[in-house]
Amino acid sequence: MILAAAQTKPTRGDIEANLADHYHLIGLAVQNRAQLIAFPEMSITGYERENAQKLAFKKDDSRLDYLKQLASENNIIIIAGAPIQIESELFIGEFVISPDNSVSIYTKQFLHEGEDEFFQSSFDYNPMITIENKNVSFAICADIDNPLHPENACKRATDIYIASIFFTPNGIPNAYSHLQSYAEKHKMNVLMSNFSGESWGYPSAGQSVFWNNKGELVGQMNDSDSGLLLVENKNDNWTSRIVKF
Repeated sequence: MILAAAQTKPTRGDIEANLADHYHLIGLAVQNRAQLIAFPEMSITGYERENAQKLAFKKDDSRLDYLKQLASENNIIIIAGAPIQIESELFIGEFVISPDNSVSIYTKQFLHEGEDEFFQSSFDYNPMITIENKNVSFAICADIDNPLHPENACKRATDIYIASIFFTPNGIPNAYSHLQSYAEKHKMNVLMSNFSGESWGYPSAGQSVFWNNKGELVGQMNDSDSGLLLVENKNDNWTSRIVKF
């Protein structure tokens, strides 16, 4: 099994430019035989609040078509984030795009302070996927601050917990502490993807990372590069390497 966390520098509100980065990084992931690539929180637009409504995506959005094509042609699962409009409500969400052309939506369950002015939270959109008989579940940013979230993932027999985040340098120590403890306590492998460039006018901390299900650090990126953290499992032994963008 090979998984990839994408670490990107978003261009604020420039969906076309950000999608171009997604295409390039997916190509790198495919070259390195990854079966899944996870992008940061609201990766397609960059993190937004006030402008989220006008940047919002829908499940059948035509702007997802090429991502769906890449997933199908290359047999790779793509997790890409955006503000997502479902009926009349707006969510911080991500699309889980599978090779069979299906698209599932995960929505952020525990909002950060101030996000509730613009977004709804929901537990109704919480897909689980399977890769090589391993259960994979998802989290977005502040989800990881609430211990109920990984506890619920554990109850669903999650093997791999994927967190797509936007954390600043001030926030990343707590994110690391939480995720490492979840990996150890709940015996889940944990993959985290963060931006490495400014978003919403704030610096991002980068440092995308992977812990195995013993809570051991397997690999991490630095705070400034764009690229991929690739992790590979052979005979229950995880190794990592970095491919720069």
